[in-house]
Amino acid sequence: MSEFSTSLETLRNPLSFLRSRLGEISHPDLLEAEQAWWKSEGVGISEVIDRAGTPWVRMFDRFGKRVDEILYPREYWTILKRGYRAGVVWRALEEKSLIPTYQLMHTISFYDPGVCCPYTVSLGTAVPLAKYGSAELQARFLAQLLRKDDSVWQGATWMTEIEGGSDLGSAVKTVARRSADGWLLTGEKYFTSNAGAELAVAAAHPEGAAAGVRGLALYLVPRYRKNGGLNYFIRRLKDKIATRSVPTGEAELRDSEGYLLGSADAGIYLILEVLNLSRVANSVVSVALAQRAMADALEYAEGRSAFGKKIIEHALLRKQFAERLEGLKAAFALAWEAVRLLNDVWMEKPPYSERYHLFRLVAHLAKYWTAEFAVGTAKWAMEVHGGLGTLAEFGVERWLREAMILAIWEGTSHRQILDGLEVMERKQAHKTLFAQLEEIAPGKELKEIESDVEKLLKLPADEKEAQAEMIFRRLAVFAAEGLSKKYPQ
Repeated sequence: MSEFSTSLETLRNPLSFLRSRLGEISHPDLLEAEQAWWKSEGVGISEVIDRAGTPWVRMFDRFGKRVDEILYPREYWTILKRGYRAGVVWRALEEKSLIPTYQLMHTISFYDPGVCCPYTVSLGTAVPLAKYGSAELQARFLAQLLRKDDSVWQGATWMTEIEGGSDLGSAVKTVARRSADGWLLTGEKYFTSNAGAELAVAAAHPEGAAAGVRGLALYLVPRYRKNGGLNYFIRRLKDKIATRSVPTGEAELRDSEGYLLGSADAGIYLILEVLNLSRVANSVVSVALAQRAMADALEYAEGRSAFGKKIIEHALLRKQFAERLEGLKAAFALAWEAVRLLNDVWMEKPPYSERYHLFRLVAHLAKYWTAEFAVGTAKWAMEVHGGLGTLAEFGVERWLREAMILAIWEGTSHRQILDGLEVMERKQAHKTLFAQLEEIAPGKELKEIESDVEKLLKLPADEKEAQAEMIFRRLAVFAAEGLSKKYPQ
């Protein structure tokens, strides 16, 4: 078997690909069991749930009491609770490592990218609670998020309001005012992923705080008040193109009981830490989705004949597979570099180290490029299938639907570019990245892109922003291709 054919074989399941890139993996028996279950049962359940579409809200019980109960297909819980039991959240804090979490996410996302949304936001609730919550708050809430059985609580991360999510400083209108027992939050959150979660972390302006992002704080908001009543209300759920089973809705906070995490004047840093956990997850999920789209395309190409031979044997398609495979390896390297760096710095608190700022830049590059790669690969996989790729009954179009959300969730491509510019300008993170790439990237190309980045950063503000995407894309691809030489490890 040729090297190319051997590489193609790694596309067929997530563990083969992880092993081909990483060598050793954490908890191989666990991942083998997850993969086997998804093959035998999970895939069929996931397809049914995707066809069923958005769950719905029962606002009142039969006695007229407001309950805002989200009604899911029963099978949804089978999938969801399995990942929690496997440790997609609890392992991170118990083992003090994010590596097992993100390897689990890659494995699961190969079969169902959307289900990793609740896992990610639950992680994004548990981590700031563990880092910044008072001893009293941790005693009340943390253990529930880290349970290893079906009684586990879920988390949610609610920042976005109707005016948008990128400009949090002006878009967040939710206000927090002090009460005798803590804080009361009033406002509306427009994109509340995992609505109905037992706990959420939410951005709000403390009453009297400065305007803009510096005036934001992060609060823990339980599903129920101390007296047992609803603490937030669900206005409706969104009907989305993908992640259909995940309830994304509009939540109303009405003097909702909240608990400050960290200090009020450092809230924006905590918010960005939460977003960074999600952005890295988004990168891992994007790579797994691209792998799945390629795996489906490969299976079809090996079975479909045209002009007297299997279509995989046609030179043009075979060349496209080879190019996509190299792109997948590079995208994985960039995503996994973000995982590795995050694993080094995720428990840091402000002021951050130079390595933390390097992580930030790599995370922006990874979130941007892996999402773009996933969209392009999912579209290409549909084309490999021809007209069949457009039919819902064969499931290929699902990967494009899922990929389109990955390009937007937790910051659009525009946001990644602008935030990447900021960390290069203010923290000179690109210099740290270039220093690390010196040993593995071509010297001439490295000097060229170093020069181009420096020229970009010296431009007037509007021109710099207008020219940023071309350079940022080049930097992302260059870093991905350079880092891919580190793998397999």
